[in-house]
Amino acid sequence: MKILIASPISPRAIEELRASHEVVEAFGKPEAELRRLIAGCEALVFRSGVQITSAVMEGSSDLKLVVRAGSGLDNLDLAYVEERSLTLVRVPGPGARAVAEMAFALMLGLSRQLRRADGLLRQGRWAKHELHGRLLEGKTLGVYGAGNIGAQVGRMGAVWGMRVLACVAQPSPERAAGFHGDGIELESAERVLSEADFLSIHVPLNESTVHLIGSPELDRVKPDAFLVNLARGGVVDENALYDALTSGRLAGAGLDVHEREGEGEISRLAELPNVLLTPHIGATTVDTQDVIGEKVVEIIGAAGRD
Repeated sequence: MKILIASPISPRAIEELRASHEVVEAFGKPEAELRRLIAGCEALVFRSGVQITSAVMEGSSDLKLVVRAGSGLDNLDLAYVEERSLTLVRVPGPGARAVAEMAFALMLGLSRQLRRADGLLRQGRWAKHELHGRLLEGKTLGVYGAGNIGAQVGRMGAVWGMRVLACVAQPSPERAAGFHGDGIELESAERVLSEADFLSIHVPLNESTVHLIGSPELDRVKPDAFLVNLARGGVVDENALYDALTSGRLAGAGLDVHEREGEGEISRLAELPNVLLTPHIGATTVDTQDVIGEKVVEIIGAAGRD
């Protein structure tokens, strides 16, 4: 099978694929180059950070299998996949734990003022008595979107001794009972926003969720609360977030995903001292990517045997 790998995946997985298949690597390539390189490929593997458009996929009449080495599908033309009856396989499970842990990394970094502490110490300032952090234990964790990743965040929050409130798009008594067993209370979005000390965003990006968290939603959040976004950049209106942070309506924010991502992009939030920014690395742990790579190899192998 000929395979186009459009995003970096585990090197070990690429080696295994090369042993049995023809592999074309195309990391960071523009649309026109992807369209050229995909010619003759039966399978396409990709992650976030690359747009898989209909124009790209049209470059191969042999394309049968599309593998998302992760969970999000906002960078894939789903209409074209359905139109062509392509087989689409996601690998959402392995990344959930890594993203959930990253959410806590951001929450801890914000609550303990690690960015300021690190910066001052590097300048020779021993600011021990100027830095007053907050515990996570006993605080309310609001999980906005308790899907695979959000539920993992909620369960971890319960273990940390946090009161966990979560909202979902389609609540039901059955789902509420399941969450309750994990120490998570299923509540309305309004209550999650208004009661959270730490608000963690975990919803997919689609037409209905663009700027889902904007000025009206941020106005509901407590002024001493922290927001972290590990969903997709477009879910949070960054201009509204900037206004909330600079006006004192929000204590701080941590963003691993951004409305504009890529080399050379600098968010206006970067100028604020109460913000932590990371380059979409939530699922980028060696452990996670190795497991995802193994799954990709299995998926390609199974498709080759069909």
